[in-house]
Amino acid sequence: MVKETDTAFHYRFLKLIENRPEISQRELASELGLSLGKINYCLKAFVSRGLIKVDNFRRSDNKRIYAYLLTPKGVEERAQMTIRFFRCAEAEYEMLKREVELLGQRDTSAEQTSEPKLGVAEDV
Repeated sequence: MVKETDTAFHYRFLKLIENRPEISQRELASELGLSLGKINYCLKAFVSRGLIKVDNFRRSDNKRIYAYLLTPKGVEERAQMTIRFFRCAEAEYEMLKREVELLGQRDTSAEQTSEPKLGVAEDV
């Protein structure tokens, strides 16, 4: 079973690569708040699962520059993750909405059952 946090992370990871195929591992690490080693590990895992293809820019003077491209399988997986991500977000929104409603009901019932405040009587 995929955890919500995994879904959100994988969604963000693949979305970054889809939008910026030339992104470096250091930039990925910075954007996602992870170590460079963790990014390298994740990239290798996505490559081994056939979700990402790595290609270097052959015409570039710097042969160490790579492009990370989503494969058709990666595009499909990202689409499925998008659906799961939004379902999780919607479920969380509904849960928070119910919690706010319950807190509102609790506040309303507390106001109705509280004793009247004693104040200074006004002269009529």
